[in-house]
Amino acid sequence: MTLQFDAEKIRASGWFRELRDRIVDAFEGLEDGHSGAAGEPGRFEVTETRRTAEDGSDAGGGLMSVMRGGRVFEKVGVNVSTVYGTLGARAQKAMAARGVPGMEEDPRFWASGISLVAHMQNPHCPAVHMNTRMFWTPHAWWFGGGSDLNPCIEYDEDTAHFHATQKAHLDPHGEELYPRLKAWADEYFFVPHRGRARGVGGIFMDDRNTGNWEADFALTRDIGRAFLPAYLPLVEKRLGTSWGEEERDIQLRHRGLYAEYNLVYDRGTKFGLETGHDANAVLMSLPPLAKWH
Repeated sequence: MTLQFDAEKIRASGWFRELRDRIVDAFEGLEDGHSGAAGEPGRFEVTETRRTAEDGSDAGGGLMSVMRGGRVFEKVGVNVSTVYGTLGARAQKAMAARGVPGMEEDPRFWASGISLVAHMQNPHCPAVHMNTRMFWTPHAWWFGGGSDLNPCIEYDEDTAHFHATQKAHLDPHGEELYPRLKAWADEYFFVPHRGRARGVGGIFMDDRNTGNWEADFALTRDIGRAFLPAYLPLVEKRLGTSWGEEERDIQLRHRGLYAEYNLVYDRGTKFGLETGHDANAVLMSLPPLAKWH
């Protein structure tokens, strides 16, 4: 049986673009509102990305939106993409290992999603990551993604707010869901070679297919809707906190941990590079500056 899902693909990719627009507007609003900082408010530079198949045909693309050197954000990227084509041998093997049926017989795929990483000027403002996505093959479909908070200087009340907001958005889909996705995030965002988590956690899911596409899409939308109310109040609270060289050193060393995770373990990074997507867009998550001992 071949799954078409054309209307669902259009709706999903449209939602990811809508969420991208909301976040870009909100982040530029933060820049405008931080009038106490020197310099002009930061703005996103938007670049169209294209994916080309091995035979030279169009294979989709998206928008890479990056802000550098703002009043609030040292570097933040908000990418949205819709790509399609045929998976290469390595990607086919990886998908088969995850239990996706029929990849050897028909390796076509379609994927759409949003990916965000923010690295902040003030070390007291937490870095953050968020992504949600839909993946389709002729034999299966699923949703994935989540968000996690990555402060270099931790505040218990900030962590509590971030998690409580996510829980409030997930509880309508079943009160058992938030604890499960939180535990999944704790496992997924763990850095084995350092023996520690890369941040204070959040929520994460992958391969979400309950058989009810509408319900799974609604959950994915609410994961995206939770992001701004979970994150913006934390930035606004910490923007005015003073910092110096000691806090900056802590921040840069924590960014080193973040970079290690994304380059060694992150599934999205591996998938993007293996399927030939724009390398700058795939590696947008890396911090502008980092430090190692």
